[in-house]
Amino acid sequence: MMILQARRLSVLRILFAAFLLALVTSGAGATIRYTVSIEHPERHIFHVTMEIPDVTGEVAVQMPAWNTLYQIRDFSAHVREVEAFAGANRAALEKMDKLTWRITGNGTITVRYATYWDERGPFATQLNADHAFINPAMILMYVPTRRPEDVKLDLNEIPGGWVAAAALPALDESMGGAHMIEFTARSYDAMSDTPIEAGNFELFDLPGMTPPVTVAVHGDKWKKKEVEEELRRICTYELKLMEGAPYEHYTFILHLGQAAAGAGGGMEHANSTAISLRSEEELPNIAAHEFFHLWNVKRIRPATLDPVDYTKEQYTRALWFAEGVTSTYAAYTMVRTQLWSKDKFYFDLSQQISGLEGRPANRWQSAEESSLDAWLEKYPLYNRPEESVSYYAKGQVLGVLLDILIRDRTDNEKSLDDFLRAMNHEFAKQDKPYRDSLDIRLSAEQVAGGSFEDFFRKYVSHAEPLPYSQVFPLAGLDLRTTQRKRPVLGFFFERGATGEAVVQDLDAESSAAQAGLRSGDVILTWNGSEPPRNVERWVYSQKARSVVHLRVRRDDREISIDFRIDEVTETFYQVVEDSHANAKAKRIREGILRGTTQPVTASASKR
Repeated sequence: MMILQARRLSVLRILFAAFLLALVTSGAGATIRYTVSIEHPERHIFHVTMEIPDVTGEVAVQMPAWNTLYQIRDFSAHVREVEAFAGANRAALEKMDKLTWRITGNGTITVRYATYWDERGPFATQLNADHAFINPAMILMYVPTRRPEDVKLDLNEIPGGWVAAAALPALDESMGGAHMIEFTARSYDAMSDTPIEAGNFELFDLPGMTPPVTVAVHGDKWKKKEVEEELRRICTYELKLMEGAPYEHYTFILHLGQAAAGAGGGMEHANSTAISLRSEEELPNIAAHEFFHLWNVKRIRPATLDPVDYTKEQYTRALWFAEGVTSTYAAYTMVRTQLWSKDKFYFDLSQQISGLEGRPANRWQSAEESSLDAWLEKYPLYNRPEESVSYYAKGQVLGVLLDILIRDRTDNEKSLDDFLRAMNHEFAKQDKPYRDSLDIRLSAEQVAGGSFEDFFRKYVSHAEPLPYSQVFPLAGLDLRTTQRKRPVLGFFFERGATGEAVVQDLDAESSAAQAGLRSGDVILTWNGSEPPRNVERWVYSQKARSVVHLRVRRDDREISIDFRIDEVTETFYQVVEDSHANAKAKRIREGILRGTTQPVTASASKR
């Protein structure tokens, strides 16, 4: 006992001395503290105080230009009333450009400002009487040279009865009637990658999950038992697939029903996701996609996105893999956990192929080019079928084709699952980013034991027609074509310099035109909410003949216009099973559906 206690004291002295030395010799141990007031949430204004210790002479602070979406959105446009102090005295403050302020002073510098946010959805920030949803990069300035330092965020003046959730260590305090929650992160980047939900919402843990998975639901018209079971099955399967959790605690933030009006989608983060959906039916597939991002993109990360540069576009050729192959695994998870039938899996794959082949741009835009051009998606012109293809759809299909080829070359002994696990071991667990499509190809070759250079050159780097007829039969699948109808709006809209949605390219024969819509009209509201960010994706999810309610501004007056969604006939590609497939192809097909590998020769010998 005495010897053990002496050893403990010795270790404590050494640790304390090292701590003091670190404080004296380096500012790297400093903590930058933010205080964010959400008093009077109905005003939609966050009041932010930023305390920067150990400043000598001057310091620069910036607001990010982008976050969550591959779009320059200049969050500084929301900022006002910036002031700075050195101790109790006002400090010299100069704005250098649209993102940057320079402050002159010594010691602890305090920066105060207000920022207005009232935008729904996982890609935005909102403060209103119902709740606060915060993507921290949208409201927090940072010191460019000190991003690795510890960060604390005090969320204070929280309305009575509100709670908060985030995938961060938190301390909840109530003093003198004031309610404050302190969040801690190891760096600005870690803080900015962790959304925060505050309000009156339901909070629960998924049963039987270790490490724990927490779910925060803000909204209505959802069934807890179903959500709980769907998320538990998804998480359990993907954790087993990837051989363990890369997090200590994971958080789902869900906005469902009316809380998600006009703002659908999901956004991945290092240890959490935020998902916004009008209908609970779409939740499992999106949750499977976002949860798999724990590995693919958040940890298996392209070098072109690492580290994050908040000030400008970061171009990568690898989004077809980071997003598209993640969609492959969302679909795999759904069918392998029996949340989808195999017919639903085939139908989803058919939809991706149909959407891809139905876009004229598929004849010339490669998967890599689509990835590079992600920054153009905020322009409706770019989203037209003639102008671009989706790296989500093209990547998802490429993922399935790669899986079939790996299985065929290895006699169904290896699969895309082995390839993702190899990427995880080689890059994520070594904390090393990969070299875009090059390391993806080399990893696939290592697993399959042969070259994929021709495949990547033709179908990833270039836009040659995808080899469905050569590859699908290897998995006992056939691709057929039928005619079907799909919904269309009959117009596009372009975001102007002020963010207004301006109607363009209106088809004179469309229902919208017949109802009175004109090119140049400014759309103020869309079904009572903001116009959708991606109108192509939105209309694809609607039914023909559904009514759209618009409020538009024309010249100096506002007009209400109601019209029905039109429809057009298109070619639909249908993936079906080939009843005449040989034993090897059937084994590969079953392996894809079940997530298994078993050599055909071995299974045949056992029989």
